[in-house]
Amino acid sequence: MADSKPLCSRDGDPMAAEALLRDVFGIIVDEVIRKGTSASEKVCEWKEPEELKQLLDLELRNQGEASEQILARCRAVIRYSVKTCHPRFFNQLFSGWDPHALAGRIVTESLNTSQYTYEIAPVFVLMEEEVLKKLRALVGWSSGDGVFCPGGSISNMYAVNLARYQRYPDCKQRGLRALPPLALFTSKECHYSIKKGAAFLGLGTDSVRIVKTDERGKMIPEDLERQIGLAEAEGAVPFLVSATSGTTVLGAFDPLEAIADVCQRHGLWLHVDVSETWRRGLRLRSSQLTRLCSAHPRADSVAWNPHKLLTAGLQCSALLLRDTSNLLRRCHGSQASYLFQQDKFYDVALDTGDKVVQCGRRVDCLKLWLMWKAQGGQGLERRVDQAFALAWYLVEELKKREGFELVMEPEFVNVCFWFVPPSLRGRQKCPDYSERLAKVAPVLKERMVKAGSMMIGYQPHGTRGNFFRMVVANPALTRADMDFLLNELERLGQDL
Repeated sequence: MADSKPLCSRDGDPMAAEALLRDVFGIIVDEVIRKGTSASEKVCEWKEPEELKQLLDLELRNQGEASEQILARCRAVIRYSVKTCHPRFFNQLFSGWDPHALAGRIVTESLNTSQYTYEIAPVFVLMEEEVLKKLRALVGWSSGDGVFCPGGSISNMYAVNLARYQRYPDCKQRGLRALPPLALFTSKECHYSIKKGAAFLGLGTDSVRIVKTDERGKMIPEDLERQIGLAEAEGAVPFLVSATSGTTVLGAFDPLEAIADVCQRHGLWLHVDVSETWRRGLRLRSSQLTRLCSAHPRADSVAWNPHKLLTAGLQCSALLLRDTSNLLRRCHGSQASYLFQQDKFYDVALDTGDKVVQCGRRVDCLKLWLMWKAQGGQGLERRVDQAFALAWYLVEELKKREGFELVMEPEFVNVCFWFVPPSLRGRQKCPDYSERLAKVAPVLKERMVKAGSMMIGYQPHGTRGNFFRMVVANPALTRADMDFLLNELERLGQDL
């Protein structure tokens, strides 16, 4: 029989646990919130892998450690991690932080529940549906369904699976034996998760037909029509088109109205990946993005990541559906009797866990809900407007300086450009110019990371050599940060 007295261990000392957490929260406030958001501090403190292993002492041992050592380890983890909330972190499509969203994440982690039944997550089941309802309204739907997913890639995979199930419901039981050769269509600028999803779902990457894009990276509807005809001529059955609003690199918006017309003519599921953007429902430089996103209400599904431009924090990714036939539950449900009993004392429709492939599912709605409560739609709108204004400011400043060249005029907050060092200026006609220019961004990236001064992503794109992709997303950014970016690149590259 178990002793009624508390165990003589760390687990049995609530005062010590509380003291530890207070100390950890203090470290977080000092090292992450204060220093991690200060422009006078480094974005990162770069260490080579072997040195970092030694500094962190990663080995797990049989004996536990004292609280003082645990706190030192927390400080070390923070010290050597990249500060994504830093105003000079431009590397990813997510950056910055929101205090209310972070508060929501802390509460979520503390409660440690799973979002699958009303009996263990009553607050969050109701909250998730209210947040999804609001997001659907911004898309333009008065009804529908949806779920929070572990990232935009999974949202895109869910959309492919749902479209397949809607066309061939027998595949849930009979698998690939129930299917003819299928074809789905997307542009070469799409997120790589579309091909990954096709492979994961057993369709194979050959089922993904790549549609041509124009010079700005937008899908060409006429080529989509042509690709559909080619697939049918080869004996494949078209079932889905995945369009993109705000591509990962160039920030391009596919012409959704024309694509929706093609889907309607051929009876295809239209999925729109807006994971990199925020919706038109917040005016976001109103007329421009309203025009770019105007066909979203005609989509069958939308993938959307508030953890990017809205800084809700990783992860916060929603899959939204126009469907009202309970397609999510029919496609993914397995009616596990130990979770989803039908004779419960409340409305079992509130047990939403059978809509998803996961069993345990973390709560991702609270951080967005709490941030929205604090900021309001108007506050979030101003945040996005500010990002656009700073992106335009950066473009104009970039044009004024020698040695900077835009890849193209942006229409989103992705600003793509080359830094042309002094040795290459005026040598555009030299046969090795492009090859030499492509080597500049990797050198500058190494220098900035090792200095800890800032972080910017770079990549090649088609026939274009490596260029920088600057993402203006952090709500704490100012014009001074844009100026610093240009000045720092000039400083780092003055000897190239």
